[in-house]
Amino acid sequence: MPDADGHPDRDEIELGRVLAALADARRRGVVTTLARAPEGTERSCGSFNLAVAKSTRTHHFRVLRDAGLIWTTDLGNQTVVRLRREDIEVRLPGLLELLLREEGDAAS
Repeated sequence: MPDADGHPDRDEIELGRVLAALADARRRGVVTTLARAPEGTERSCGSFNLAVAKSTRTHHFRVLRDAGLIWTTDLGNQTVVRLRREDIEVRLPGLLELLLREEGDAAS
């Protein structure tokens, strides 16, 4: 059962929901950006270069949170996000590596 902020428990992270969240290139970009950063890196939602309305950006981060890919923390005037790296690796081993490899292949 998700916590009060909507984060699912590690055991509730489901492949179908994760793949649906990652089907959107913007959300996939958020995850790969966080995956490239050092463990525990937090970034404000506004720091990602998403050329969308604020409400759409909020939607994208909610989808990532609900899928179990990120932790979100509300700081009042901003929300920060952090990758759930360990949880992803336990539930879906190799997923982050695959995403980073795909991103590198696309850049070539």
